[in-house]
Amino acid sequence: MNATDLGEAHSRSEHPRARRMSRDQRREQLLGTALRVFSEGGYHATSMDEIATAAGVSKPVLYQHFPGKRELFLALVEFTLRELSERLEASLSAADTDKERVRNVIDTHFGFVCTSPVAHKLVFSADLMSFPEVAAQLDEFYERVAEAVAALLGPNAGIPALQATLLSRGLVHMVQSSAVFWVNHPDSGPRAEVQEQVFRLAWGGIRMLDEDRAEGAPRLSGDDHA
Repeated sequence: MNATDLGEAHSRSEHPRARRMSRDQRREQLLGTALRVFSEGGYHATSMDEIATAAGVSKPVLYQHFPGKRELFLALVEFTLRELSERLEASLSAADTDKERVRNVIDTHFGFVCTSPVAHKLVFSADLMSFPEVAAQLDEFYERVAEAVAALLGPNAGIPALQATLLSRGLVHMVQSSAVFWVNHPDSGPRAEVQEQVFRLAWGGIRMLDEDRAEGAPRLSGDDHA
């Protein structure tokens, strides 16, 4: 189940008690309902009572799956980040060139904010001061995706693995923040146009690395001094 399906899970059964669900199915249904209720009322104003009522279950059933509201919220964050990272890794694997990989990373991120706006906003607009666990999950997400990007871009550009991860992390941050800005400011331009501009910015630097590699240009290292 993806984040779009998760956000709509509550609507697939008007009478959730009418049939028995497996534990995994019930968990997905509860996550979908919580996503909707959190998005409507905000985290702090939403109670577990409201989520249980909206899901058509008793509070004990809800607490069987999630010990508390915080744990439920963190489960939503984990689900969203896992799905997005899997989408990004799949888009990288489907590309044959660095140029295609950069385009795919951008398109996947913009696609995610379009198809899963509630889930994306919930995660990337979280109050990180109140949720240090979310900050840790975000850091792990960026690191995982950056390593996946670096594993492909680094060898092709001929740069050390750690430098490749550093640059890839910067790329992922830029694309993610651009996608969030665009979805919050749709008047900044049509999706295709905005993606092309972000691609030009990102690919300009990566292309230079590829060209330097092809030309055998000397590399900078930590031991070099100007």
